[in-house]
Amino acid sequence: MRVERLAAFTDGVVAIIITIMVLELRVPHSGELHALLAAAPILGAYVLSYVNVGLFWNNHHHLIQTAENVDGRGLWANLFLLFWMSLIPFVIRWIDEAGFVAAPVAAYGVVLGMAAVGYHWLQNAIIEANGGASSTLAEALGRDRKGMWSIIGYVLAVIAAFFEPLIAIGLYIALAAVWLIPDRRIERRLTETR
Repeated sequence: MRVERLAAFTDGVVAIIITIMVLELRVPHSGELHALLAAAPILGAYVLSYVNVGLFWNNHHHLIQTAENVDGRGLWANLFLLFWMSLIPFVIRWIDEAGFVAAPVAAYGVVLGMAAVGYHWLQNAIIEANGGASSTLAEALGRDRKGMWSIIGYVLAVIAAFFEPLIAIGLYIALAAVWLIPDRRIERRLTETR
């Protein structure tokens, strides 16, 4: 399959995920400022989720730039990634309904963590379909410590959610912040090979 089709499909699914996330937000029932302030925690969860979806989409774009080929493994890895991303609106809604308590906060981490696993799987599939260790992506990423530490961070956050949900939320914010710092490895490698 051409990588352009994979990118277009992913773009469409991500657009739908973002649309569902915003449609799930409940509008305050009054025009008073206190009504908006009462919605602030779930608006914060929406912002964090929007940032995470954006991070996955942005990094997915960089991955696709390195690929000339995608095979069945890559297609399944991409679907796995998108499946977990598509559950983000569900867990936001659960948090909205139940509050910032252990199970929904942990579920949020499971969803983000499994999306990170899907992203890692997709990286490996693209590497294998495009020359293995000598591929542009493999040379750019090296051992990809940042990606592996992120998955470990999600595991720790899920565990923390059962002891103190606010610690888990802090870890989710920290993980997003780490990825907001531009990762220039792929861009640098693409510039070198052109």
